[in-house]
Amino acid sequence: MKDTMLDRSIIQNRGFANTFDGDRITGFQVALRNPNYRGLTSSLVDGVSVTVAGRTWTHEETSIVLQGRAFTLAELRASTGARWNADEVACVKVPLEGGLPRGVHDVAVDIRLRAPYFPIEFQPNVFHAERACTLVSPVAQPRFKYGVSTYSYTGDMHTIMTLEDAMAEIADMGATGLEILGEANVPGYPEPSKAWLDTWFANLDKYGLEPTNMGSWIDSRMWLDRDLTVEEGAAALERDIRLASLLGFSFVRPKIGVTSLELDPHPIWDEAVERNLQLAADKGVVICPEIHSPTPIKHRVVDDYIAFIERTGTKNFGLLIDTGIFMTKHAFFGLDGMAEPTSVEEVPVPLRALNVPASDLREVMPYVVFIQSKFYNVDEDLVDSHIPWEPVLDVLSETGYTGYLSSEYEGPRDPGRGTEQVRRQHAMFHRLDAEAGRA
Repeated sequence: MKDTMLDRSIIQNRGFANTFDGDRITGFQVALRNPNYRGLTSSLVDGVSVTVAGRTWTHEETSIVLQGRAFTLAELRASTGARWNADEVACVKVPLEGGLPRGVHDVAVDIRLRAPYFPIEFQPNVFHAERACTLVSPVAQPRFKYGVSTYSYTGDMHTIMTLEDAMAEIADMGATGLEILGEANVPGYPEPSKAWLDTWFANLDKYGLEPTNMGSWIDSRMWLDRDLTVEEGAAALERDIRLASLLGFSFVRPKIGVTSLELDPHPIWDEAVERNLQLAADKGVVICPEIHSPTPIKHRVVDDYIAFIERTGTKNFGLLIDTGIFMTKHAFFGLDGMAEPTSVEEVPVPLRALNVPASDLREVMPYVVFIQSKFYNVDEDLVDSHIPWEPVLDVLSETGYTGYLSSEYEGPRDPGRGTEQVRRQHAMFHRLDAEAGRA
């Protein structure tokens, strides 16, 4: 049994990248699952042709990596001791000086497999597949660190994707930050088993990932007849600070119950947080509630958070900016079976364009500790349909922010769409980094 699951598509999402000889880009690669109903010895794999943007590389021009061994077509036909098993990926290497440009590419493959139990006249069997694949192509010196929240893969997690799949996906894009939701991604929450903890740390090391932010909840209206007390709210936050520290996270985002349409936090928030400031300092954790649409930056909620920081003098409480506040276009996709809106009033409040100018970030940046790069759609030209990213990233860069941009996709939950959209967002970020001279 393999550690991660394969895409249903023959052409895999992970593994599409340029290839290098030292610092020189010499081609690109496409990862494929075995399209046959059984595994095959390598000598029965008769090559793969690849087509991108109307150009085809024949099965005689490409090479294949099976079980860590590279084969030309001639070497495949004479090979022994290697297999393409049904649960393994083959990596097809395509020669192309300079490789492919960053972005979305229409990829087609023809996989030639021979079956000795078929008459020679009917061989090889050719399996054809097509898929749009995104080449992320990270720049060498990005302006920021990049990561992903597992919230981006909602719907896929626990169905077609395991937590390790998510970790492998993040690493495959060249990103290093892993953001999770404690109650969604930690089996046995809030007390994971030692076996799970051992696997967690082993996989962080395996994929070269850093735990960034853990989502936490203070469910102030847990019951219908009363709200949480300060003591109960503080205990909920303490529980998650301890868990986050155990798992290696630096940030905890408490989702605090609200009392208004503008997301004013429940009145217990400040005392519940203050009671945990020393624990957070001891554990090396920063508590960071999110500034989330429909709350703009210039708002009493933000003012109150900043006043709390100033009053306590704490370094363990800061602002998390959810970039959905910068939307200039409504993000409505007929979610939850709702009819397409005919007016702004019919658009769910969190999906309305708040039109917060990026310049509003400047005055609060001394208090910002984490960025959730919320988005809803990046098109095939690597353009976000809702958020003008250039001014946002420029302000972050100009004010000295070098922390994480953690992708939080919140568009339609069709299977696999989240993984593809996150790859597009990261390709977009690296394109903007390259344009800023960070190649």
